[in-house]
Amino acid sequence: MAPAQLLAIYAFLCVVSMGIAAVCWSQGATLVVPFASAEILAVGAAIWVYARHAADNECIRLHPGRLVVEHANGRHTERVEFQPDWVRVEPEHGDGSLIELSGRGQRIAVGRFVRPELRRQLADELRWALRRGWARPDAV
Repeated sequence: MAPAQLLAIYAFLCVVSMGIAAVCWSQGATLVVPFASAEILAVGAAIWVYARHAADNECIRLHPGRLVVEHANGRHTERVEFQPDWVRVEPEHGDGSLIELSGRGQRIAVGRFVRPELRRQLADELRWALRRGWARPDAV
């Protein structure tokens, strides 16, 4: 869902909820307004938390002579560049755990957005791509 759509739905929810609360207020049920306000604030907080992490991602790009890995989590982005000939691809702790890429003193864990049972396949495909020489400028 696009941010503008989410904001429009939230605004509609606010209008409807406060409209019902206003009708209840006019009928003498004065406690409906504070509870409706609390509901709107709670939904707004949940949407805010969702929106902060809606664009979380991992990007692995293999260019001639370098492997670029980016991990975005909220407002924090981690970027690591490796020389493909020196990259080690191995599980962090065991089968199904995150995949650790390391080389020349740098390391980063990837695979957060891949189901645990498919992480081994991702690691195998990374190894295969690195071995194929796609990362070497002279391999054409």
